[in-house]
Amino acid sequence: MIRHILLIKFKDQATESEIAELKALFEAIPSKIEGVVAVEWGVNDSPEGKNKGFTHSVLMTFADEAARQRYLPHPEHDALKVVFRPILEDLIVLDYQSNPKRLTNKEKLCT
Repeated sequence: MIRHILLIKFKDQATESEIAELKALFEAIPSKIEGVVAVEWGVNDSPEGKNKGFTHSVLMTFADEAARQRYLPHPEHDALKVVFRPILEDLIVLDYQSNPKRLTNKEKLCT
C-alpha cells in the first residue's frame, strides 16, 4: 500500500463552502478511481501550535503503485485541482510505502 499525505494551507479568503466542496470531491475519489482504497479528511486540532498555518490534511491510501499511477493523470484528480488551486496558499505532499508492523506484546510494553 502507498499512503499519500497532503498538508493544506488555504488562502485567507477561502470560504467554508469552497473547502466543503473540496472535501466532498476528495471523499468521492475511492468510488471513482480503481485502487484508491480510502481517503481521510482531517482538520488540525493539535494543541502544540506547530502547524505553521497548515489547517487541513488528506490521507489517501493506494492499493499499490499501479493505483497511484492511475490516480495522478486521472480526470477526477484534474477536477480536484480546478477547485483546489484557487483557494490553496501552500501544500506539502508526502508519499510513503506502508508496511504496517504488528507489535508483539513485549514491544507494546516498551513503548
